[in-house]
Amino acid sequence: MYQTDIDRITKESERKMEAAFEAVKKQFATIRTGRAHPSLVETVKVDYYGTKTPLKQLATVSAPEPRLLVIQPWDKGSVSEIEKAIMASDIGITPTNDGKFIRLSMPQLTQERRDELVKVLHKMAEEGRISIRNTRHHANEEGIKLEKDKLFTEDDKFLAKEKVQKITDEYIKKIDEALTEKENEIKG
Repeated sequence: MYQTDIDRITKESERKMEAAFEAVKKQFATIRTGRAHPSLVETVKVDYYGTKTPLKQLATVSAPEPRLLVIQPWDKGSVSEIEKAIMASDIGITPTNDGKFIRLSMPQLTQERRDELVKVLHKMAEEGRISIRNTRHHANEEGIKLEKDKLFTEDDKFLAKEKVQKITDEYIKKIDEALTEKENEIKG
């Protein structure tokens, strides 16, 4: 038995599946649920002295109330640039600027908008599941190749396939749980 190859295949598959799951979670965080959350503006890039800089490197972002985000820039001169970047982003919220802080008030979600967001979430989750299944497919192909090259016995191939399937099921379940949690947030 070539345990090291089986371990390598399963560890590599698990690493790739974890990355796919983290990517889905990151995508989910960008979906506005009607609740204020600092991750909503994490992807906003601000033109700071000619360099596109992530907002989180220029300011403190907090959610003092469930429907309010407050952005406090460390450099007061960057307030207007941050405001412009938020206006240009796709988050769909108009900022209020008082010269020191920028406030983002979350509007109430309509039922129609909630339904649209749930569809978007399902699409993101399915893309994550596909990525995980592709990783499983590549791992199984590698097992077949190792068997053809006489580096694996048929039992080794099936053992590796079984272990990778277990990991696949685990990560698909994680995506489904994250989807359910985010759906419940949106549905309120």
